[in-house]
Amino acid sequence: MGSRAERIKVAAVFATMNRARTAEACVTALAKQTRPPDWVMVADNVSDDDTVEVLEKLEGLPFKLVVHRMPGNQGNAGGVRAVMEMAFAEGADAVWILDDDSWPREQALEALLDGGWDSDVVRHALQIDPKTGRFTWPLLIDDGNGGWRLVWGEEEFPEGPRVRSRITWTGALLPREVRDVVGPVNGDLFIRGEDEEYPWRIEQAGFSQEAIRGAVMDHPGPENLVQWRFLGKNFFFERGLADWKLYYKVRNMVWLKRWQSGDFRAVGMALAYTVACTLLDGPSRIPLLWKAIRHGWTGRLGKL
Repeated sequence: MGSRAERIKVAAVFATMNRARTAEACVTALAKQTRPPDWVMVADNVSDDDTVEVLEKLEGLPFKLVVHRMPGNQGNAGGVRAVMEMAFAEGADAVWILDDDSWPREQALEALLDGGWDSDVVRHALQIDPKTGRFTWPLLIDDGNGGWRLVWGEEEFPEGPRVRSRITWTGALLPREVRDVVGPVNGDLFIRGEDEEYPWRIEQAGFSQEAIRGAVMDHPGPENLVQWRFLGKNFFFERGLADWKLYYKVRNMVWLKRWQSGDFRAVGMALAYTVACTLLDGPSRIPLLWKAIRHGWTGRLGKL
C-alpha cells in the first residue's frame, strides 16, 4: 500500500432498518478488515426492533462506530446521504458506501487503497452473490475498444488488478474531492434510484470509476432478474418485486431518464416497464405502475 494511501482516513457508511443481525454482521465484517476503516457510520431509519441496541453494544472494534438515529425513515438514499455528510464533516478523506447486507471480505479495503491514492477516481469492490458465485448485478467495464461491455463474473475480467467501469454504487470508495464537486446524494430518491443517479453525476463531473479485482464483498443478488436487449441497450426487470420496491424503482428511473435524456427517452422507459410488468407479473399491477410513472414524470419524489 502506498504511503499516501496509508494516511487516507476512510469512513464506511450504510443505512439499515429493523435488520439487527444483518447490520451486526456488516460491522463485524468491517472489523475483520486487514486495513480497517477509521469510522463506521450507520444510519438507522427508526428501527422498532433491537438494531440500535445490538450495534451500540459491540465492543473491541478497531474503528469508531457511530449509530445515527434518523428523525424518520428516509430510505437508503436519505440514510446514506446523512451519514456520508457526517463522515466528511468529521474529517474523512473518503467514504465507503455499503448496504447492510454487503459484507466485505478481509482484504477488500486494503485492495481499494493499494497502488497509490487518486482522488479523481472512484474505486469499487466487486459484489459476489454467495448463492451463485456470480456478480450480484452485471457490471459495465471498458471493452478495450472505446466502448463498454457487460460482464457477469470475475472470469470475464481482463488481466490486471483494475479495470475502468461504469455505474457503481455499493462498494464504491468515494473521495472527498469527488463529493465536493458532485454534491450530496439525492435523498428524495428514497431507494432504488440513488445507485443509478449518483454514479451518473460522477461521470458527468468528469471523474472515472474503476473495479478492483482484489476487493470483493458478498452481497445477495436479485432472484428473478430478467434481461432484455433492444436496439443495443440492456433492460433489466426483477419479477415479483414487492409493490413498494416496484413503485420506487419505476418512479425513479422515469424521473432520471427524463432528466438525463428528455421526454422521448423517458416515455420509452415508461413503456418498457409497462410491457415487462404486464408480461412478467400480470396486468393487475398496472395501476401501481402508472402511479409510479406519473410521479416520476412530474418529479414527485420523496417517500410514498
